Amino acid sequence: MRKNMKKLTVATVIGAMTVTALAPVSAQAKDKTLTVAIWDNGQKAGLQEIMDEFTKETGIKTELQVVEWSSYWTLLEAGASGGDMPDVFWMHSNEAVRYMSNDILLDLTDKIADSDKLEMDKFPKDIKEMYQWDGKTYAVPKDIDTIAMWYNKDMFDEAGIDYPDGSWTWDEFYDIAEKLTKEDGSQYGFAANPSNEQDTWMNIVYSMGGRVLTDDNKSGFDDPNTIKAMEFVDKCVKNVMPPASTMSETGTDVLFGSGKVAMISQGSWMVSAFKDNDYIKEHCDVARLPKDAETGESVSLYNGLGWAASANTDMPDEAFQLIEWFGTKDMQQKQADLGVTMAAYEGMSDGWVNSVDCFNLQPYMDAMDNIVFRPHTNATLAWWNPMCEELKKPWNDEESMDDACKNIVTIMNDAIAEESY
Repeated sequence: MRKNMKKLTVATVIGAMTVTALAPVSAQAKDKTLTVAIWDNGQKAGLQEIMDEFTKETGIKTELQVVEWSSYWTLLEAGASGGDMPDVFWMHSNEAVRYMSNDILLDLTDKIADSDKLEMDKFPKDIKEMYQWDGKTYAVPKDIDTIAMWYNKDMFDEAGIDYPDGSWTWDEFYDIAEKLTKEDGSQYGFAANPSNEQDTWMNIVYSMGGRVLTDDNKSGFDDPNTIKAMEFVDKCVKNVMPPASTMSETGTDVLFGSGKVAMISQGSWMVSAFKDNDYIKEHCDVARLPKDAETGESVSLYNGLGWAASANTDMPDEAFQLIEWFGTKDMQQKQADLGVTMAAYEGMSDGWVNSVDCFNLQPYMDAMDNIVFRPHTNATLAWWNPMCEELKKPWNDEESMDDACKNIVTIMNDAIAEESY
């Protein structure tokens, strides 16, 4: 993916008037439809209900499009380079700076300041700042996510092992995963890919006192605690996980949902898909991530999406009205109550915990006690993707984990040193 994207000139002048969810519908808006793009089909139904309420309230028509993750960014980049871009869409910490710094996103600063619907002080500071650039705001927080451990109750019952309850250390987790791994390859204790960073191995790094990035934006892979954590991950890869080729071909969530793996760690964003999986609903549940024996810490990474709009939308006021609608307390509560995702708005996620009766989702809320914001820099993907590629080597037994960590230090530091916007 290109590091620098063609700059766009914002053709639409944003008016100074206050916009609310009840603002009059322009003649232009009556003839057009706001296109809205997301990448998670599991969230579609709930968001569609919220958007239908928006249309009923305002008269502004919307159309929701679900685009698979990799194609999603191709679509946005093509639109930013002169094609058709959705009016409203999700923004992610991996890509935010690139889009904000190249005038691709609609500047929402004045509109947010004039809004009597949004309460920006109710959103997490890290997530708000993630979508700010050069003193301007380009997205309103959509959600927050944490990580927890999913486990197969039947496999634990068969082995006579008590269900995880958040009290385990990572060493105890390993011992149990080993017991749940069958020699004939029919069942494994755990599964993770190098690309399962936020939802798997990065949590182990931080719970063991390591770090992916230092405070001055250098690689943390030469930190002894990071190396210790990655050596632990390597032990899991070699002894309690399926072959790396199997995991990359089918995905850890698919292996879990087909009864091949006893445990996986996953983000709260997966609940909307898991609750529609009959096997997982019947056989599985959730626990908090283990803690490190030395630090005593159970750490969850967290992140949050933002609602953004195209700088070149020909319906800037209406696009903001929809973004504003998504960010209101009532709609954040509705998002949670419908089981779409945890809410970004403070104190609204209890409804999400109670939105299903097939899983105990409280561990995701308990994880909020000790969270670390997902590591990022101005050009995260410039080092993130090569980092994951390097980790495939020890995963495939082509390189030692120690050598991979040394190589990642160079990969990260070289890429970060070249960052510029």
